[in-house]
Amino acid sequence: MADSAGPATDSATEPDDAPSRPPRREREVRNDRRMTDVEAMMWNVEKDPYLSSTFGSITVLASPPDFVRLRRRLLRMVQRIPRLHQRVVPGLGRLAPPEWQDDPDFDIDYHVHHLALAPPGDDAQLFDFAAHFVAGPWDRTRPLWEFVVIEGLRGGRAAMVQRMHHTITDGEGGIRMSEQFIDIVPDPPDIDEVVIEPTPNVPGNLFATAQETLGHGWRRTLGAAQRAMANTGELVTHPDKLLHLGPDVVETARSTLRQVTVTDRAHSPLWTERSLRRHVEAIDIPFDDAYRAAKALGGSLNDFFVTGAARGAGAYHRALGTPADSLRMAMPISTRKDGSAGGNSFVPTRVVVPVDIDDPVEQFQAVNERLNATKREKAIGLMENVAGFANLLPTSVLVRFARQQVETVDFATSNLRAAPFDLYIGGALIEATYPIGPLSGTAFNLTMMSYRGTLNMGLHCDSGAIADPALLRTSIEEAYRELIAAGA
Repeated sequence: MADSAGPATDSATEPDDAPSRPPRREREVRNDRRMTDVEAMMWNVEKDPYLSSTFGSITVLASPPDFVRLRRRLLRMVQRIPRLHQRVVPGLGRLAPPEWQDDPDFDIDYHVHHLALAPPGDDAQLFDFAAHFVAGPWDRTRPLWEFVVIEGLRGGRAAMVQRMHHTITDGEGGIRMSEQFIDIVPDPPDIDEVVIEPTPNVPGNLFATAQETLGHGWRRTLGAAQRAMANTGELVTHPDKLLHLGPDVVETARSTLRQVTVTDRAHSPLWTERSLRRHVEAIDIPFDDAYRAAKALGGSLNDFFVTGAARGAGAYHRALGTPADSLRMAMPISTRKDGSAGGNSFVPTRVVVPVDIDDPVEQFQAVNERLNATKREKAIGLMENVAGFANLLPTSVLVRFARQQVETVDFATSNLRAAPFDLYIGGALIEATYPIGPLSGTAFNLTMMSYRGTLNMGLHCDSGAIADPALLRTSIEEAYRELIAAGA
């Protein structure tokens, strides 16, 4: 599983010194009863379908998987990851974030399906199905995930298309969740089928619910106050820091304006329309070539990835006779500090990247500088507080504000790491996985996942903005070839 909110850090895609097949281990699972403020904001703004945060992936398999074995593995995953058998229940009066409660009618067969493509079973059919499947609406009375095993692909291949709501987890948490059903050998020991037994939800009285809701809000406010007091205490014991407080406050305010309240519109003269029509393309780039080029050019694999996306977007504009100087990109930065699975640990950022630099080396260096500056933004640490205040707004006001902000963004990127060795689903070899990151009002999302020596990229396009997705794909592919040649 992957999304645009996965890690955008260098470590997410760097190679291991000596790749090995690690033994399966049980990870800590994030299982807060309530959503975080950022998760709640993603949930609330989805009243506008353009702001959907659903993400997905297309996993191409060398052969059809053993569906019975896969179903058992998924049941085990559901048992160990509570949010997968829970539904969302709104908080009282939006004074606290929504909470997760067990679905008393949970049925694995509502979430795991099996179908076959009609002849000829080519990749275009698979990707068209995935684009429509991921974009579909959710039944908000059920857990927010679905997997579909697809047979009938040419050459005896198969696929698994997945979709998941972002409130369950981000890309990195999703990959760690997938360890529950992905194997490192083709024929592992079988497991017994588990039974999901939901915990009965006993409705409380209105007074108790109000008391708990207000208590949650008070604890959240108290936490912010404690952090403020700690900062004040630091200034009392180290008064010399007062000399730097003024500039620091000013820079924090400027950073917040840059990241939270952008006032100008997106920069593209072409991508001015948005729709609910979706299209998905795939890009494959050799990992070793990309990694060597990134190091030779003085940056990281993520710098290589983002530069190629920006350079390809610029070439697309020029090919259609409407050049652009720069574009604004949305990029998540991972804040996950542990090895846990599930949940969300990221902050969204925005950065303006140049797309009109002819020399690939100069463009790489310019993008590298912009990304490094963005990772140092002081507003990054304030995003949870900003989301908490935003969620107190009336839904119509919050949605309008969110829509205005996404209209400032041209495209989105994110990267993830899978594994440098073979992986299997239900005994079938995984050939590639193409992430489908959420558009959330942007023209396209390019998400990368490194697996088995290849950078698999899913190019998720809004067809109302991108008139020629195939041209955008080839433009981005050519941009990566230019970067690889420049770093040779």
